[in-house]
Amino acid sequence: MSEQLRHDPLIIAGKEYSSRLLVGTGKYRDLDETRRAIEASGAQIVTVAVRRTNIGQNRDEPNLLDAVSPEKYTILPNTAGCYTAEDAVRTCKLARELMDGHDLVKLEVLGDQKTLYPNIVETLKGAEMLVKDGFKVMVYTNDDPIVAKQLEEMGCIAVMPLGSLIGSGLGILNPHNIRLIMEAANVPILVDAGVGTASDAALAMEMGCAGVLMNTAIAGARDPLLMASAMRKAIEAGREAYLAGRMPRKKYASASSPMDGII
Repeated sequence: MSEQLRHDPLIIAGKEYSSRLLVGTGKYRDLDETRRAIEASGAQIVTVAVRRTNIGQNRDEPNLLDAVSPEKYTILPNTAGCYTAEDAVRTCKLARELMDGHDLVKLEVLGDQKTLYPNIVETLKGAEMLVKDGFKVMVYTNDDPIVAKQLEEMGCIAVMPLGSLIGSGLGILNPHNIRLIMEAANVPILVDAGVGTASDAALAMEMGCAGVLMNTAIAGARDPLLMASAMRKAIEAGREAYLAGRMPRKKYASASSPMDGII
């Protein structure tokens, strides 16, 4: 990591992180591959689907937290698989109980099983309930700038618009809306969902996103460990490019060497 990035932390809920890559824990072959892929990614925030993963609620099953230690990573319980605000709130409360008062959560309330597109009415309702209950809410949403601002004003600490559908690998389909969301935001904006390969992650960072959350792009790769390493580099390169400031786009050629004094 460059010296520039060492002094450019991602700040979530008042805590500084050197990595701007957030990763999930689903779809791996086993817990050992999960652990190794997360290590290769360099991520410091790891999201866990409470309804699909054992973090202590099933005492007779392997516990993910034995492979991904809360002492090493910030665990971000999420509400994947929830289709109502009430279910999402209940899931977050379960995570808080299992993790000794842990209050940082990722809210996602889905609309249907085919697209996994967010149900915005239920998302807004769930966000309001969780914020009032003292949770620090990072929220998955669509790429609507108005909704994103409402979620921020409601008290969410980070807004996470989709790049494209969850697990689709289609990349960022509407970069203009993501830019509009960032322009109006006073909280971190992270692309969540749709990243397929390293160039998608780099693009999100070049645009100025605070970070990127992904799971399937790594776990679904032919070589998850190698892809995790690629994503780590892409996030860093994209952030450096954003900080450096790209050259202006021009309609015509511009010689790399000056013409003055040419023989």
